[in-house]
Amino acid sequence: MRIGAGRMVEALAARWVKAGHEVLIGARSPERAVEVAERVGAAGGATLAEAAAFGEVVLFGVNQAGIVEALELADAPGGSLAGKVLLDCGNAVELDDFSLVTWEGKSLAEQAEHIATGASVVKAFNLAAYTVWQLDPPLYDGRPLAVPYCGSEEAKKRVAPLIEAVGAAPLDIGDLRQARHLEAMGVVIVKLLFGGHGLNSVFQFIEAAQA
Repeated sequence: MRIGAGRMVEALAARWVKAGHEVLIGARSPERAVEVAERVGAAGGATLAEAAAFGEVVLFGVNQAGIVEALELADAPGGSLAGKVLLDCGNAVELDDFSLVTWEGKSLAEQAEHIATGASVVKAFNLAAYTVWQLDPPLYDGRPLAVPYCGSEEAKKRVAPLIEAVGAAPLDIGDLRQARHLEAMGVVIVKLLFGGHGLNSVFQFIEAAQA
């Protein structure tokens, strides 16, 4: 299941559908969700609450300003995030000055886990633009892209196969507190992208670098 109908959600959903996963797109606008679902071959489009009730792992592709509203809508009658893994791929960046947005000094991923009572949040996929996930597979210099991810041990076990399903290598960096560092790294990457820089010359998130 996927909450959101933006470009990142669409790119990842398309890869998971191709890998054989059953995907339902959820959005504030069900019509928009249906459009995305048709493009990627998903099971269908739905409201946020309907999508929350559908899957075991929920990709949360909502910008930082919409976190509270989206999670409240997902937990509305008919939907529940309790017992689900919430996979947060968002970046906590203020685009006016490329500063980091935090929640009480913590990460927005931790805020999401606080709001979505009973859900376990895993932070992943925030260090690459949606265009990276349109590559099939995402290789650099012939080596697979590595995806740093963090969260509880049980939740990470459910997310690692989804990282592998897009042709990338899972890179476990610890518990959800590490999301603070991933979100800070995301700010740097977003600023570089807006400045027209190619990230493969700056970062090497690859499975095994050659000496």
